[in-house]
Amino acid sequence: MDILPLIAIAVGLSVLMTVAWAIQRATGSSGWIDAIWSIAVGLGGIAAAAWPEAGAVDERRMAVGVLVMLWALRLAGHITARTHGAQDDPRYAKLMQDWGRDGPRNLFVFLQIQAAAAFVLVLAVRLAAVNPHAFPTLTDVIGVVLLIIAIAGETVADSQLRRFGKTHKGAVCDTGLWAWSRHPNYFFEWLGWVAWAVVAFDPANTWSLLALAAPALMYYLLVYASGIPPLEAHMLATRGEAFRAYQRRVSPFFPLPPKKHVKGATS
Repeated sequence: MDILPLIAIAVGLSVLMTVAWAIQRATGSSGWIDAIWSIAVGLGGIAAAAWPEAGAVDERRMAVGVLVMLWALRLAGHITARTHGAQDDPRYAKLMQDWGRDGPRNLFVFLQIQAAAAFVLVLAVRLAAVNPHAFPTLTDVIGVVLLIIAIAGETVADSQLRRFGKTHKGAVCDTGLWAWSRHPNYFFEWLGWVAWAVVAFDPANTWSLLALAAPALMYYLLVYASGIPPLEAHMLATRGEAFRAYQRRVSPFFPLPPKKHVKGATS
């Protein structure tokens, strides 16, 4: 696999996250960081699909490019709409508070780590795009179906949360997909990266297994690092016992039937 496009994409991701850092420093608001990150991943994915590779199948590269563009536009649009008018992202605000005087420097390093994480994700897209087998294969079909389910599921979850928030301000959303998972949007985001690993799979090329790093990394970030832990800490601080009851009743990540008759749980 040609290394030049990967180097160019890595540099581009680093530059875009530096722009995100500069915007935060200029405005004092971190609300746009996640939107810029999703745009960076989307642009990196499109570049990864569009960059020619000897032996790659043009139809697959085109399909991968279109799908990653749809994913990025949906996510960036959602985050931008969510961020518009908001003062700050509570997760980043908490980090800046904890870092104190070292906040600007630590945030820069943190965002470069995010750029590195984005590169791992884009690598999966590149591996999917340059899979040399005739298009479509069975794994292509499975991967595309999973990706469509992921995009649709995440869209529905975000829409349900937005509608609930308009009519139940200050309450814990526990209806629809949110009755089965405390973070269905995160679950479907992860499922999308599983899809890219499936499309990338080539039994004749062990390098294709590197694409598994994308869903593995995304799972770690969402479940153990920058996703669920800080968000649920914020929810506990703002929703209190109502959210604790929700935690006892509903699966944290994978959609599962809610527990019935949990002691201390409330609707």
